[in-house]
Amino acid sequence: MTQEPDTSGQVLVAGIGNLFLGDDGFGPEVVRQLSHSGGLPSRVRLVDYGIRGMHLAYDLLDGYDALVLVDAYPGGGPPGELTVLRIGVEDLGTGEFDAHGMNPVAVLANLDQLGGTLPLTYLVGCTPTGVEEGIGLSEAVAHAVPKAIQAVHTLVRQLVSAVPTTSVKSAEPRRS
Repeated sequence: MTQEPDTSGQVLVAGIGNLFLGDDGFGPEVVRQLSHSGGLPSRVRLVDYGIRGMHLAYDLLDGYDALVLVDAYPGGGPPGELTVLRIGVEDLGTGEFDAHGMNPVAVLANLDQLGGTLPLTYLVGCTPTGVEEGIGLSEAVAHAVPKAIQAVHTLVRQLVSAVPTTSVKSAEPRRS
């Protein structure tokens, strides 16, 4: 019998994106630099999911109390602009889930079909210059990486202080 990992009180920071598509590699780059710089609380798990949506979905079934997605976000601002958003179930709508791809909206929208619930979720997003084939971030997006790292640190500090170190897991879905 295997023991389930204890993720109570934990925050998952997830880098999302395809590093072979220019600025779409923003999330993985932020996570890479965060892993080298350290300084995150022990209750934070940092993962570069890249385009592995199914991996993220199954990790979320472990019952994290909070999720911070780091991704390119074509939010309409100028390239390199950071956006921090709280995401709730009502923001997701429906999306066709592709087990071989990474559409974060579809992954999160279909989490309940896998038996999970959406934890308290935030996005730290950066407006891309372009997501064409090629490795490396544009200058504007590369300059946003240190600001994104600071935004993740700030958000994680707030989340870790807001979630208890022990959670009572119940059969009832959590409300955000």
